[in-house]
Amino acid sequence: MTKKAMALNKIKDAQSILQKLGLPKSQQNEMAALTLLALAHLRPADPWTAAKKDSTTVSKGIMSFVDKYYGRKYAPNTRETFRRQILHQFDQAGVIDYNPDLPDLPVNSPRAHYALTKEALEVILSFKKTKFNTLVKKFGKNMSERLSTYQTARDLKRVPLTLVSGKKILLSPGKHNEVAVAVIKEFSSRFAHGAELLYLGDTEDKEVVFDAERFKKMGAKIKDNGKLPDLVLLQTDKKWLYLIEVVTSHGPISQKRVVELKQIFDSTDLGLIFVSAFPDISEFKKHAKDIAWDTEVWLSDTPDHLIHFNGDRFVGPR
Repeated sequence: MTKKAMALNKIKDAQSILQKLGLPKSQQNEMAALTLLALAHLRPADPWTAAKKDSTTVSKGIMSFVDKYYGRKYAPNTRETFRRQILHQFDQAGVIDYNPDLPDLPVNSPRAHYALTKEALEVILSFKKTKFNTLVKKFGKNMSERLSTYQTARDLKRVPLTLVSGKKILLSPGKHNEVAVAVIKEFSSRFAHGAELLYLGDTEDKEVVFDAERFKKMGAKIKDNGKLPDLVLLQTDKKWLYLIEVVTSHGPISQKRVVELKQIFDSTDLGLIFVSAFPDISEFKKHAKDIAWDTEVWLSDTPDHLIHFNGDRFVGPR
């Protein structure tokens, strides 16, 4: 049998395993099958008994593996497709564990990794053996309890936030959302008293709060919510709109970002205030050279102070 034929057979078998495990059709396609094979570290000629449980990343792990051994080269920008359309569902179904080696990693950490669960590995190792169906049934029976326990453990690590409305939400764990909550609780009370939260993004769910009607009334040109900053606060008495980026790994309010945000809100009659929020001075120093003039900087560990990137006036629209 040729290498190409062996690869095709392996992919079809992996699809069969995913179907038996109860994954929906959208997670039984070729990309999902290749992901399962990469997670099991199985090459086309390897027996199923050679499957192993070792943590791997997306780009340098899964994508590199399927390119090298199965001849499937995916563009770098498909990394998010693997993560959102396959790995997220694998995680929910109990096929994999997310960050098993370092469970406290933030959601958007470049060190994020995945590994097969013990139960999923047992099923894969038994493929084409008499005990396969028995282990598949065991997998399904035990998964509800496992996922319930796992979800509770993950929720305990999430960042709690109670909105003014009284609604309680849990943000994905990590320093980024800890700073975002500090902006709402600490920054707002000091420098944007009474401001309303119109938008709050989350690294996991992308939007937690999004007041689409208010944005529409003010004339904001929002074609893609992903273009909004991490938080948007509206102080109605002053007609000021605070556009706030939380900086724990990605960039602050740069001059390019100012231009982009002004294009979104140039039809409003609101004064725009640009804020880069950092957890501490050390993180601020890493990005200081990229911060635009006429913007504000706030550090969550010294909440009573602002750094003004210009000395002509205190906080306010320019």
